[in-house]
Amino acid sequence: MSKYDVIVVGSGPGGYVTAIRASQLGLKTAIIEKENLGGVCLNWGCIPTKALLKSAQVFEYLKHAEDYGLKVKDYDKDFNAVVKRSRNVADGMSKGVQFLMKKNKIDVINGYGKVKPGKKVEVTDDKDKKTEYQADHIIIATGARSRELPSLPQDGKKVIGYREAMNLPEQPKKMIVVGSGAIGIEFAYFYNAIGTEVTVVEFMPDVVPVEDEEISKQLARSFKKAGVKIMTSAEVTKVDTSGKGVKATVKTKKGEEILEADIVLSAVGIKSNIENIGLEEVGIATDRDKILVNDHYQTNIPGYYAIGDVTPGQALAHVASAEGILCVEKIAGMHVEPLDYGNIPGCTYCMPEVASVGLTEKQAKEKGYDIKVGKFPFSASGKAKASGNADGFVKVIFDAKYGEWLGCHMIGAGVTDMIAEAVVARKLETTGHEVLKAVHPHPTMSEAVMEAVADAYDEVIHL
Repeated sequence: MSKYDVIVVGSGPGGYVTAIRASQLGLKTAIIEKENLGGVCLNWGCIPTKALLKSAQVFEYLKHAEDYGLKVKDYDKDFNAVVKRSRNVADGMSKGVQFLMKKNKIDVINGYGKVKPGKKVEVTDDKDKKTEYQADHIIIATGARSRELPSLPQDGKKVIGYREAMNLPEQPKKMIVVGSGAIGIEFAYFYNAIGTEVTVVEFMPDVVPVEDEEISKQLARSFKKAGVKIMTSAEVTKVDTSGKGVKATVKTKKGEEILEADIVLSAVGIKSNIENIGLEEVGIATDRDKILVNDHYQTNIPGYYAIGDVTPGQALAHVASAEGILCVEKIAGMHVEPLDYGNIPGCTYCMPEVASVGLTEKQAKEKGYDIKVGKFPFSASGKAKASGNADGFVKVIFDAKYGEWLGCHMIGAGVTDMIAEAVVARKLETTGHEVLKAVHPHPTMSEAVMEAVADAYDEVIHL
């Protein structure tokens, strides 16, 4: 039986990053993957969706070329070519992970991994051959999949999840997107931008419900202006797929409404992949679809760990990577600090983009803080106006007493690249006055962060 220091089950951005860090620390490492290296994120999630979104953005530029003093004739989109480009980007990234595995001397074991008692993992390959491997430390990183609602069973054709949404054989004329978290909103933007008639149905009173209320309202305005129909405080209670398309019954405050479309995309969250991986046999404790772990990702059974979407933290790629690194550094005997889940940035890559970190204004007030709030609209930003993307704003929230940066919320072009400033500043316990005195380059979108902070402290220049 092959023996390792560390075996990682699952090769998403949690699993493969964990394996690389373990190998860097001198631990003999293997990784088990049943499909393609890189997991959902590289193959069916973060990366290929960004490729689709970029195509949509370029198509929108072509549509508005005259706004920039340019003339473009006879442009069109090729839906299948857009999808093919996205798949090529994903394939390239997966090959990149293969290279990293080889470079770091990590054994890649193809097959379905199942943890066993006695610090073992059983792997079933595509020919149903079972092989056992042993390790001192087994890290479960099996991720998650699209969650199904009883009222919205997915058939993969007319009622689909995110995986099918990025690989459809033809562009639908009409689409209903159920759920307005990051996945739902990104696909709603993509399909609307390339000409599909899109309706978003959200159960909560606002779209992107985890965001600050002002951000949610601005995004809804931008989407409606772009032609997306938004239905909030609404629920799809049943779907009828018996005809040519789909009929969705939507319950609203005003009563029931029947919507017709070619496709319904269910984007109502994710379901952890914790079934049939041996948890019960080993005795690993779970609660509400998550594996219970301590601050260093150890389960209740010594030698078994879990990271990423199967644990209770935020289900984000960068969280899984950070958890995996922390987990193996602890295994290797390094001194590590627990992850600060209050300083995890969230990003939605629609247009305008949404990015945030820390407390919303409502959360800060509920926690009893006396706060200073600043806002700076991109309509007052020279760079934003020059680039033709003046939608949105930056909003900052500070503790009035000590100057602690409690939260930062952005909506606009390129803000997913800007949010890191707030993340690093909060990590370093930077105060508002320190941000104000850090000179920001002009003209840039990032100036809006400094200006929003200046607004919070009544020192704003350009408003």
